[in-house]
Amino acid sequence: MAGLFTGGIDRRSFLKAGAFGGLAAAGVTSLAACGSGGSSGGSGGGSGTLRMLSFGDQKAADGLQKSLNTAIAKLDKKVTIEVTGITGTDWNDFFAKVLTQLAAGTPPDIVSVATEGVQLMASKGLAMPLDDYVKRDMDQLKDYFADVHPSLVEAMMYQGSLFELPTDFNAGNMFYNTDLYTKAGLAAPASDWTLDTFQSNATAIAKLGGDINAFDWVVRLWGSWTSFMYANNANLLEESKYDGGDWLWSTAYAGNDAAKGRGGGWKWGTPTANSAGTVEALEYMVELQKAALSPSPDVGGGQTLQGLFQSGRIGMAIGGGFWAGGLHNAGMADGSFDVQLFPKWKSQRHLFGTGGYAIFDSSKQKDLAWEVLKVIAAPESFDIIVPGNVTTPARKSLMTAERYATTGPKNWEVFYDTLTDHPDTAPIPAPPYYNALATALNQRTTEAFSGGSAKTALDGLQADLEKAAGAS
Repeated sequence: MAGLFTGGIDRRSFLKAGAFGGLAAAGVTSLAACGSGGSSGGSGGGSGTLRMLSFGDQKAADGLQKSLNTAIAKLDKKVTIEVTGITGTDWNDFFAKVLTQLAAGTPPDIVSVATEGVQLMASKGLAMPLDDYVKRDMDQLKDYFADVHPSLVEAMMYQGSLFELPTDFNAGNMFYNTDLYTKAGLAAPASDWTLDTFQSNATAIAKLGGDINAFDWVVRLWGSWTSFMYANNANLLEESKYDGGDWLWSTAYAGNDAAKGRGGGWKWGTPTANSAGTVEALEYMVELQKAALSPSPDVGGGQTLQGLFQSGRIGMAIGGGFWAGGLHNAGMADGSFDVQLFPKWKSQRHLFGTGGYAIFDSSKQKDLAWEVLKVIAAPESFDIIVPGNVTTPARKSLMTAERYATTGPKNWEVFYDTLTDHPDTAPIPAPPYYNALATALNQRTTEAFSGGSAKTALDGLQADLEKAAGAS
């Protein structure tokens, strides 16, 4: 997922503006006392030091470490956190490096994990279920769950258990350059715009000439040609839900219509990579490239794409809430870009990825780690840990006009509306063999553009995924 704490960590004190003033009342009172284990399986007499792995460079990790320690020292000076940053092109690189560390015998206590890695970590027994903690502290967490859309929580479940408290998310919306739209004589796209409108708009932008790409994208699982696949009511894997989860839905979300029909997490089944709808989606992307409406895509994260968009060389691109701060921080003026829902094809279904933190099952200080997770999930923490709108808050109460007044976009409400107004919005496919899926997707997508045949490439992807699923 593009999103989880991707924009660098603020080095200001966590206590600025009373950031953690309410946490003691919420039950985070003596953190060191939690280090000796407790009802949810902590073991040993912990040292009072927690080790955390985060996705990003060490400079960002140092900032997160400083902020967390500043905050926690006000609650218990005996507790410290050490944060190690792990870099990578995308989440599959990050998880591969985490698994390497584990194989070397150096497991941390806490790790940042997006949708991509929840089932991978849970299925290997590396992440511990949070069920007992959540049940015990439900009175403290009621405000949290009332503020977080159930689709994000369900994406953090596996086989009926919850493994993370979502902190942020990003859905695959469509950003557009308002200056290029004006020059091309285009009106802002409506919320119910269609794929035909998208293509006609791209054609108009392409006629501006120069080095402008009407539409651009990168090869990855989130926000790639997969967004078109979802809008075409197709997927790489069969979709269903695990049983279970009622322990959470019947308490935390009692009476919430958006929680009806939820299960124990997404169950990713038989590969369908070469199904008709999936092939049609990738064929459409190949045709955009042949029509000079889109270049051949690069593989990897979206930072290069944001740079090209900021420089006025891209008319439209798939992005989530993290693009708001990213484009602003890159120097793009307020009003020079905006966002809309992804266009409708057979449906207007969107994909998303969400992020949070998991506790390693091997941790000797599980109770202490849980208290830290609650600190991170507090509403007062968000803007101090993740300043600058570089991801979308999981808590709806944090989605305000004030938040986007300095960064834009004007249509910022789309970010959360993608969840609340589109109940078919769903997480990206991320089975326990996610790393193999992501690697194969990148290779086969590149093959489709170099060879020109989406069907041949996706037949290959189908075989890749069948092999990976059989080995998992």
